[in-house]
Amino acid sequence: MLVDSHCHLDRLDLSAHGGSLDAALAAARQRGVGHFLCIGVSADNATAVKALAERYADVDCSIGVHPLDLEPGAEPALDWLLGELDDPRVVAIGETGLDYHYEPEAAALQQASFRLHLQAAAVCGKPVIVHTRAARADTLALLREAALPQAGVLHCFTEDWEMASSALDLGFYISLSGIVTFRNAEALREVARRVPADRLLVETDSPYLAPIPHRGKPNLPEYVREVAEFLAELRGVHFDALAEQTTENFRRLFPLARVGG
Repeated sequence: MLVDSHCHLDRLDLSAHGGSLDAALAAARQRGVGHFLCIGVSADNATAVKALAERYADVDCSIGVHPLDLEPGAEPALDWLLGELDDPRVVAIGETGLDYHYEPEAAALQQASFRLHLQAAAVCGKPVIVHTRAARADTLALLREAALPQAGVLHCFTEDWEMASSALDLGFYISLSGIVTFRNAEALREVARRVPADRLLVETDSPYLAPIPHRGKPNLPEYVREVAEFLAELRGVHFDALAEQTTENFRRLFPLARVGG
């Protein structure tokens, strides 16, 4: 069984499945995907992701505000985060983090929000899902500052081995998406070869970043199969072993998730 450890089910392009989320999830299940983590990115979609976790037994969700969804003067409040995280359907906090690639001018706002999410994670004990782009030093500095007792994950990892190693030293997991299949991603493939087997997750980040051979099309949770197959070949292990290992890793990282056998 595979787990899509990071997908945006409320944002999928469902045209390939007749506009039906039921059909899209059924297609993923037919390809061995047995669980989905639907990710919160803003206060606006918190209700939507919780509703999906309520609707489907094999869907859990997270709550958080993405660094690119922040608006000055409308930062998430700690009380709001803790209230949302108290919901049993919510198994993680995030995605949160830093993205200086698109909004370097918002660094201070992003850092304040990231600190707030990390503070909430320390209070509630739920794992944190971290988005980081073009912000290696500050991301690691804030994670060290937080010194969370529980593990978290750097999702859709695109950085170098030095950052991966530093995150692993902090107890974090590394999640790889379809980017690892891209032609120009050899540096990322080197990271993928070196991540310890017990710290590796797979994801689609759908509807974004479809893996080869689907690149250029809307991404779907069923395509986590392509990510896992590629990684199994890259790491020289049997597909079934990688699927079992990454699913066990997901269970360990997200102990509140309702992952079946």
